[in-house]
Amino acid sequence: MRILGLGLVLFAILGIAACSEKADAQSTSAPEVSAPEVPASKVQVEGGPYVLKGSQVWTVPDPISGRDYEVFVSLPPSYETNPQRRYPVLYVTDADYAFPIIRQIARRMNLDGPVIEEFILVGLSYSRGDNGTVSRNRDYTPTPNGPRRASSMLHGQGPAYQTYLKTEVLPFIETRFRADPARRILLGHSYGGLLGAQILFTDPGLFSGYALGSPSFWFDNHRIMKMEADYARSHRDLPADVFMYIGGWEAPGPDRRNTSENDMVADVRTMERTLKSHAYPNLTVRSVVLEDEDHLSVAPVGFTRALEALLPAKK
Repeated sequence: MRILGLGLVLFAILGIAACSEKADAQSTSAPEVSAPEVPASKVQVEGGPYVLKGSQVWTVPDPISGRDYEVFVSLPPSYETNPQRRYPVLYVTDADYAFPIIRQIARRMNLDGPVIEEFILVGLSYSRGDNGTVSRNRDYTPTPNGPRRASSMLHGQGPAYQTYLKTEVLPFIETRFRADPARRILLGHSYGGLLGAQILFTDPGLFSGYALGSPSFWFDNHRIMKMEADYARSHRDLPADVFMYIGGWEAPGPDRRNTSENDMVADVRTMERTLKSHAYPNLTVRSVVLEDEDHLSVAPVGFTRALEALLPAKK
């Protein structure tokens, strides 16, 4: 997947620009007058890295694997002025690129009035010391049977990562912030969408809403469809709000923007049709094909549609 490259491109599209202040100006006052001392914490180095203001970064270790994961947090605008209010929480995978994009989309959409309900945004970043490809191949997939092009990489620790989310990340967020545990939403793109589907069919109550973006249902000969069938055989309900999006180019075809092997558009349609066929009383499921978008370009549009579907402002 080329998903990491998307982050750099999308930051430019969304106008995320670096800004800094001069910190090394020297006093020109008379010798007997001392310039006020500026605390080191207030000094920014010219040309230093851009920092996403209003965001937080926490380390949440996984005691089982011994890995340290970074978790990004952004609180809604009204958080400080409404101390009694609890907020829904949107957890997003691949946080290194998805977190700043979703944060800006949500704020921009509400400029002319509430369109998206305010929420706490939590970005699930990669394990420290691993690059994104290594971390997501390992943590977002349900079985060890990765694709041939990545056969040398470790796959299949999605169930272990799911346990980490349940036992470490969710309690961490809900003990430190005014999060509503009844309104957790998981948004994942590509392998992140595959992880969301895995959780949906093994522990659906972990989240109340699922945004499965361009999900890699093709992984391991469509293993996720077997997981869905296993769940259906032993359950009469699937209490969840599910939204799926896919780019119109995510199917085989002659254009360079088409996917080369897998018909991901058909996979999403098949999943929606299959879920609806069970007539689960407490399941809401819908999908959208976003025309003229491919696996990379569809992300910001899909994020916007997911927010509109799963977190509409209350009327």
